[in-house]
Amino acid sequence: MKRRTFVQSAVAVLPAFAVLGVPSISSGQEPQPITLPKPEKDGGKSVLASLQDRKTIRNINPDPLPPQMLSNLLWAAFGVNRPEGLRGKPGRTAASASNSQEIDLYVALPQGVYLYEAVPHRLTPVIAGDFRARSGRGAAGTAPVNIFYVVDLARYVMEGQPDRSIGDPEVQKSYYFVATGLIAANVYLFTASQGLVAWFHNCDKVNTAKEFKLRPEQRVLFAQTVGYPVKA
Repeated sequence: MKRRTFVQSAVAVLPAFAVLGVPSISSGQEPQPITLPKPEKDGGKSVLASLQDRKTIRNINPDPLPPQMLSNLLWAAFGVNRPEGLRGKPGRTAASASNSQEIDLYVALPQGVYLYEAVPHRLTPVIAGDFRARSGRGAAGTAPVNIFYVVDLARYVMEGQPDRSIGDPEVQKSYYFVATGLIAANVYLFTASQGLVAWFHNCDKVNTAKEFKLRPEQRVLFAQTVGYPVKA
């Protein structure tokens, strides 16, 4: 899909992002990254109460998440929670082997797919169009947010320290599966604390990788669908 189509489709959802301070987009302009509101780091249920309420719910309302809720969700998932961590990188809300931070979050919204960049806390456009259905069937195709977990194996190579690089494919696999699980658990706890629901599941790895134009070193692992529960 052409970038102009991205702009035209984004116009329809501008009201939902108006409070983000994003300039108005008109036909012919290049789409801009979405700077998310500063994440709120208090409120919601306690950790123990969230653990009690944590569950997978597959019946999800298509209503969009407010910008502040989306911001809080992504920060809770894998945002920056301290300026300095191991190997000179900022610390994140989920652990990773040697602080590799090898998992990227590709966020599929109705108008397009965005890459979550944790340090500036923003969403950067990847591709225009509605790719939510690539995450799975049923409510996954209509839920407001689908997070695709993508590993970048290149981050296991430590510059200037080849002896410390993580090169064994089986070791890499164990690390990135654990890292994905830690982030997904953060999402589950956040949604339980905020009255949202989540569903962690498999996805269309082959077509998603092609459509997101991933590099050979990147692999699609899983997806997680988030939204409001359907009222009984």
